[in-house]
Amino acid sequence: MKRAAIRFWPVRSFGATFTLKVAKSTSRGSDILPPLKAINNIFDKLIFVVTKVSEKIILYYKFVPVADPDITMRWQKELCSNLELKGRIVVSKDGINGTLGGSVKNLNAYKRAMKDSGTFKGIKYKWSEGSASDFPKLSVKVRDELVTLSPDDEFDVFDQGKPLSPKEWNEFLISNPDATLLDARNDYESDIGSFRGAIKPKIKTFKEIQTQLDKLPKDKPVLTYCTGDIRCEYLSAYMKHKGFSDVYHLDGGIVKYGQEFGDDGFWEGKCYVFDRRMNIEFSSGSKDIAKCVHCQTTTSCQENCTRPDCHKQTVMCQNCSQKYDAVCAECTAVKL
Repeated sequence: MKRAAIRFWPVRSFGATFTLKVAKSTSRGSDILPPLKAINNIFDKLIFVVTKVSEKIILYYKFVPVADPDITMRWQKELCSNLELKGRIVVSKDGINGTLGGSVKNLNAYKRAMKDSGTFKGIKYKWSEGSASDFPKLSVKVRDELVTLSPDDEFDVFDQGKPLSPKEWNEFLISNPDATLLDARNDYESDIGSFRGAIKPKIKTFKEIQTQLDKLPKDKPVLTYCTGDIRCEYLSAYMKHKGFSDVYHLDGGIVKYGQEFGDDGFWEGKCYVFDRRMNIEFSSGSKDIAKCVHCQTTTSCQENCTRPDCHKQTVMCQNCSQKYDAVCAECTAVKL
């Protein structure tokens, strides 16, 4: 047998090119190691796995006076584009609210830039599993409010209710079982997960919650919560303005509570999120509490009705989604 010659082949890996030493038979001219294309395919799969592991999603907000929201918006666009981050950011005269996905390295660079800005120093960031691919693009907008409540009269957005940490929230619910617990989210969010015993208003937009406040006692403790705390913190300030004397909000929101207690506290179900993930769970013991509109099977899956004149978001199991072409129960009944 003739001696094998040593050749050096370039192999792509993790965004760089490395040299792979390959033995090549001089007698038959065939590579002893697998073909280069197969090797590169293996590395491509490794790159995908490592990318998913090294990417995260951050959620954050801060109520703080912003002198020039338009300049802040342009700065955020440039900053995030340079760091290859995707997601949604809202800027207003009262602060900033964002959800961003990208590499851990670039997300940390974003946090440092926010800290260095002075205005947005001290933000508490919540980390979550996910990546930039969970968002279709980067969206940075200036709006009148960080979350749209559209109140009839102005109120002090900085005069908020008392924040309760997840531990304090748990202790409060144990000590005050008769306290009013208000879910500040839309009904399609609370359908798949909520705190036990909470009032879950049948609302489609945040501003509709104003009409629900008249049904609540103003002289008893009211605890309000939402996904990341921004809506309930904002709502707590509005409730104080409307005469509620004892208002609390869950600091860090459902996400922070779930990270600390998993499914061992007062939370049940999945947490709805506004990206391609649709929902997140806090442990392997997470339950499905919603029921499919067609077959009543418990599920956390949701679909937007495919009828062009509907698009209603509804709970629908995967089997029924295929069976009914993701058409909701109401539209299916009309069709029949």
